[in-house]
Amino acid sequence: MKRSEIVLQKITEQFLNGQVMSGEKLPSERALAETFGVSRNSVREALQRLALENVIEIKRGGGSIVKGEREEIHEMLAEKTVYVEEHLVFEMLEVRRALEVEAASLAAQRATAEDLKSISEALKAMDVSIEEVEKGVQADVDFHMRIVEASKNSILIHLAQTLMTEVEKTIYVTRKYRFMDDKRYRETLMEHKEIYLAIASGDRELAKLRMDTHITDIRKELSEHFLLS
Repeated sequence: MKRSEIVLQKITEQFLNGQVMSGEKLPSERALAETFGVSRNSVREALQRLALENVIEIKRGGGSIVKGEREEIHEMLAEKTVYVEEHLVFEMLEVRRALEVEAASLAAQRATAEDLKSISEALKAMDVSIEEVEKGVQADVDFHMRIVEASKNSILIHLAQTLMTEVEKTIYVTRKYRFMDDKRYRETLMEHKEIYLAIASGDRELAKLRMDTHITDIRKELSEHFLLS
Protein backbone atom coordinates (compact mmCIF):
# COMPACT_ATOMS: atom_id res chain seq x y z
CA MET A 1 0.00 0.00 0.00
CA LYS A 2 1.31 3.45 -0.91
CA ARG A 3 2.17 5.78 1.96
CA SER A 4 -0.43 8.29 0.76
CA GLU A 5 -3.09 5.55 0.98
CA ILE A 6 -2.03 4.81 4.56
CA VAL A 7 -2.43 8.50 5.40
CA LEU A 8 -5.80 8.56 3.65
CA GLN A 9 -6.94 5.56 5.70
CA LYS A 10 -5.77 7.14 8.97
CA ILE A 11 -7.51 10.44 8.29
CA THR A 12 -10.63 8.58 7.17
CA GLU A 13 -10.68 6.69 10.47
CA GLN A 14 -10.56 10.01 12.31
CA PHE A 15 -13.62 11.18 10.35
CA LEU A 16 -15.53 7.95 10.98
CA ASN A 17 -14.64 7.92 14.69
CA GLY A 18 -15.82 11.50 15.13
CA GLN A 19 -12.34 12.76 16.07
CA VAL A 20 -12.59 15.38 13.32
CA MET A 21 -15.79 17.39 13.04
CA SER A 22 -17.49 19.58 10.43
CA GLY A 23 -15.92 23.02 10.07
CA GLU A 24 -12.80 21.94 11.92
CA LYS A 25 -9.37 22.75 10.50
CA LEU A 26 -7.06 19.79 9.98
CA PRO A 27 -3.49 19.94 11.33
CA SER A 28 -0.85 21.28 8.95
CA GLU A 29 0.82 19.03 6.39
CA ARG A 30 3.97 19.13 8.49
CA ALA A 31 2.11 18.08 11.63
CA LEU A 32 0.26 15.26 9.83
CA ALA A 33 3.52 14.05 8.30
CA GLU A 34 5.12 13.90 11.74
CA THR A 35 2.08 12.19 13.27
CA PHE A 36 1.94 9.46 10.62
CA GLY A 37 5.69 9.19 10.02
CA VAL A 38 5.50 9.92 6.29
CA SER A 39 6.62 12.64 3.89
CA ARG A 40 4.67 15.84 3.32
CA ASN A 41 4.20 14.74 -0.30
CA SER A 42 2.31 11.65 0.90
CA VAL A 43 0.12 13.82 3.14
CA ARG A 44 -0.50 16.28 0.31
CA GLU A 45 -1.58 13.48 -2.04
CA ALA A 46 -4.00 12.08 0.56
CA LEU A 47 -5.51 15.52 1.20
CA GLN A 48 -5.96 16.11 -2.52
CA ARG A 49 -7.92 12.87 -2.80
CA LEU A 50 -10.17 13.92 0.10
CA ALA A 51 -10.69 17.28 -1.58
CA LEU A 52 -11.77 15.52 -4.78
CA GLU A 53 -14.35 13.61 -2.73
CA ASN A 54 -15.59 16.97 -1.40
CA VAL A 55 -14.80 15.88 2.16
CA ILE A 56 -12.39 18.76 2.79
CA GLU A 57 -11.65 22.12 1.26
CA ILE A 58 -7.99 23.04 0.81
CA LYS A 59 -7.41 26.73 1.51
CA ARG A 60 -4.47 28.39 -0.20
CA GLY A 61 -2.03 29.10 2.60
CA GLY A 62 -4.69 28.33 5.18
CA GLY A 63 -4.72 24.55 5.62
CA SER A 64 -7.66 22.20 5.06
CA ILE A 65 -11.21 22.59 6.40
CA VAL A 66 -13.66 19.71 6.91
CA LYS A 67 -16.86 20.09 4.90
CA GLY A 68 -20.26 18.54 5.65
CA GLU A 69 -21.67 16.90 8.76
CA ARG A 70 -20.27 13.72 10.31
CA GLU A 71 -23.11 11.48 9.11
CA GLU A 72 -22.74 12.76 5.53
CA ILE A 73 -18.98 12.22 5.63
CA HIS A 74 -19.47 8.80 7.28
CA GLU A 75 -21.82 7.69 4.51
CA MET A 76 -19.64 9.08 1.72
CA LEU A 77 -16.43 7.50 2.97
CA ALA A 78 -18.03 4.18 3.90
CA GLU A 79 -19.54 3.94 0.42
CA LYS A 80 -16.18 4.80 -1.12
CA THR A 81 -14.59 2.03 0.93
CA VAL A 82 -16.97 -0.49 -0.62
CA TYR A 83 -16.24 0.48 -4.21
CA VAL A 84 -12.51 1.15 -3.91
CA GLU A 85 -11.64 -1.64 -1.51
CA GLU A 86 -14.42 -4.14 -2.14
CA HIS A 87 -12.09 -7.09 -1.59
CA LEU A 88 -11.19 -5.78 1.89
CA VAL A 89 -14.85 -5.78 2.92
CA PHE A 90 -15.11 -9.46 1.99
CA GLU A 91 -11.81 -10.23 3.70
CA MET A 92 -13.13 -8.58 6.85
CA LEU A 93 -16.23 -10.77 6.69
CA GLU A 94 -13.94 -13.81 6.51
CA VAL A 95 -12.13 -12.60 9.62
CA ARG A 96 -15.42 -11.96 11.39
CA ARG A 97 -16.64 -15.48 10.57
CA ALA A 98 -13.48 -17.04 11.99
CA LEU A 99 -13.67 -14.93 15.13
CA GLU A 100 -17.38 -14.56 15.82
CA VAL A 101 -18.59 -18.09 15.05
CA GLU A 102 -16.18 -19.47 17.64
CA ALA A 103 -17.04 -16.64 20.04
CA ALA A 104 -20.76 -17.47 19.76
CA SER A 105 -20.02 -21.11 20.50
CA LEU A 106 -17.95 -20.26 23.57
CA ALA A 107 -20.49 -17.67 24.73
CA ALA A 108 -23.23 -20.32 24.67
CA GLN A 109 -21.09 -22.33 27.05
CA ARG A 110 -19.66 -19.58 29.27
CA ALA A 111 -22.00 -16.56 29.25
CA THR A 112 -23.08 -15.38 32.69
CA ALA A 113 -26.46 -13.87 33.52
CA GLU A 114 -24.80 -10.44 33.32
CA ASP A 115 -23.40 -11.25 29.87
CA LEU A 116 -26.81 -12.32 28.60
CA LYS A 117 -28.35 -9.12 29.98
CA SER A 118 -25.71 -7.05 28.17
CA ILE A 119 -26.27 -8.87 24.86
CA SER A 120 -30.03 -8.53 25.29
CA GLU A 121 -29.74 -4.78 25.90
CA ALA A 122 -27.68 -4.36 22.73
CA LEU A 123 -30.32 -6.36 20.84
CA LYS A 124 -33.09 -4.12 22.16
CA ALA A 125 -31.07 -1.04 21.19
CA MET A 126 -30.98 -2.34 17.60
CA ASP A 127 -34.76 -2.06 17.42
CA VAL A 128 -34.72 1.58 16.30
CA SER A 129 -36.03 3.36 13.24
CA ILE A 130 -34.28 2.44 10.00
CA GLU A 131 -33.50 6.16 9.61
CA GLU A 132 -31.47 6.21 12.84
CA VAL A 133 -28.34 5.02 11.08
CA GLU A 134 -25.73 5.84 13.73
CA LYS A 135 -27.73 4.32 16.61
CA GLY A 136 -28.40 1.19 14.58
CA VAL A 137 -24.77 0.71 13.65
CA GLN A 138 -23.54 1.28 17.20
CA ALA A 139 -26.09 -1.16 18.64
CA ASP A 140 -25.11 -3.75 16.02
CA VAL A 141 -21.42 -3.36 16.87
CA ASP A 142 -22.20 -3.57 20.60
CA PHE A 143 -24.25 -6.75 20.10
CA HIS A 144 -21.38 -8.57 18.38
CA MET A 145 -18.77 -7.23 20.81
CA ARG A 146 -20.81 -8.32 23.85
CA ILE A 147 -20.90 -11.85 22.42
CA VAL A 148 -17.13 -11.89 22.00
CA GLU A 149 -16.73 -10.66 25.57
CA ALA A 150 -19.06 -13.43 26.77
CA SER A 151 -16.69 -16.00 25.23
CA LYS A 152 -14.29 -15.28 28.11
CA ASN A 153 -11.39 -15.85 25.71
CA SER A 154 -8.95 -12.99 26.30
CA ILE A 155 -7.25 -13.37 22.91
CA LEU A 156 -10.54 -13.30 20.99
CA ILE A 157 -11.57 -10.23 22.98
CA HIS A 158 -8.26 -8.50 22.25
CA LEU A 159 -8.54 -9.28 18.54
CA ALA A 160 -12.10 -7.93 18.42
CA GLN A 161 -11.08 -4.74 20.20
CA THR A 162 -8.11 -4.28 17.85
CA LEU A 163 -10.36 -4.71 14.80
CA MET A 164 -13.20 -2.57 16.19
CA THR A 165 -12.84 0.29 13.69
CA GLU A 166 -12.82 -2.09 10.72
CA VAL A 167 -15.72 -4.09 12.14
CA GLU A 168 -17.76 -0.90 12.54
CA LYS A 169 -17.06 0.11 8.93
CA THR A 170 -18.05 -3.34 7.69
CA ILE A 171 -21.28 -3.29 9.68
CA TYR A 172 -22.10 0.20 8.42
CA VAL A 173 -21.61 -0.90 4.82
CA THR A 174 -23.52 -4.17 5.14
CA ARG A 175 -26.47 -2.48 6.85
CA LYS A 176 -26.54 0.20 4.15
CA TYR A 177 -26.94 -2.32 1.34
CA ARG A 178 -29.07 -4.87 3.17
CA PHE A 179 -31.63 -2.23 4.09
CA MET A 180 -32.18 -1.06 0.53
CA ASP A 181 -34.98 -3.62 0.82
CA ASP A 182 -37.08 -2.42 3.77
CA LYS A 183 -38.22 -5.90 4.77
CA ARG A 184 -34.61 -6.90 5.41
CA TYR A 185 -34.53 -4.52 8.37
CA ARG A 186 -36.89 -6.62 10.48
CA GLU A 187 -35.42 -9.86 9.13
CA THR A 188 -31.93 -8.78 10.16
CA LEU A 189 -33.15 -7.92 13.64
CA MET A 190 -34.67 -11.41 13.85
CA GLU A 191 -31.35 -12.97 12.79
CA HIS A 192 -29.67 -11.30 15.74
CA LYS A 193 -32.47 -12.38 18.06
CA GLU A 194 -31.98 -15.99 16.98
CA ILE A 195 -28.26 -15.74 17.71
CA TYR A 196 -29.03 -14.40 21.17
CA LEU A 197 -31.60 -17.12 21.91
CA ALA A 198 -29.18 -19.86 20.85
CA ILE A 199 -26.52 -18.46 23.19
CA ALA A 200 -29.00 -17.95 26.03
CA SER A 201 -30.19 -21.56 25.67
CA GLY A 202 -26.62 -22.82 25.97
CA ASP A 203 -26.73 -24.59 22.60
CA ARG A 204 -23.18 -24.27 21.26
CA GLU A 205 -23.83 -25.89 17.90
CA LEU A 206 -26.94 -23.83 17.24
CA ALA A 207 -25.13 -20.63 18.26
CA LYS A 208 -22.33 -21.44 15.80
CA LEU A 209 -24.85 -22.18 13.06
CA ARG A 210 -26.85 -18.98 13.64
CA MET A 211 -23.73 -16.77 13.58
CA ASP A 212 -22.25 -18.53 10.55
CA THR A 213 -25.56 -18.24 8.67
CA HIS A 214 -25.80 -14.55 9.57
CA ILE A 215 -22.35 -13.73 8.17
CA THR A 216 -22.85 -15.98 5.14
CA ASP A 217 -26.11 -14.18 4.31
CA ILE A 218 -24.37 -10.82 4.55
CA ARG A 219 -21.65 -11.96 2.16
CA LYS A 220 -24.22 -13.35 -0.27
CA GLU A 221 -26.29 -10.18 -0.32
CA LEU A 222 -23.24 -7.97 -0.82
CA SER A 223 -22.05 -10.23 -3.65
CA GLU A 224 -25.43 -9.92 -5.34
CA HIS A 225 -25.36 -6.15 -4.97
CA PHE A 226 -21.92 -5.80 -6.54
CA LEU A 227 -22.83 -8.22 -9.32
CA LEU A 228 -25.88 -6.18 -10.25
CA SER A 229 -24.34 -2.72 -9.76
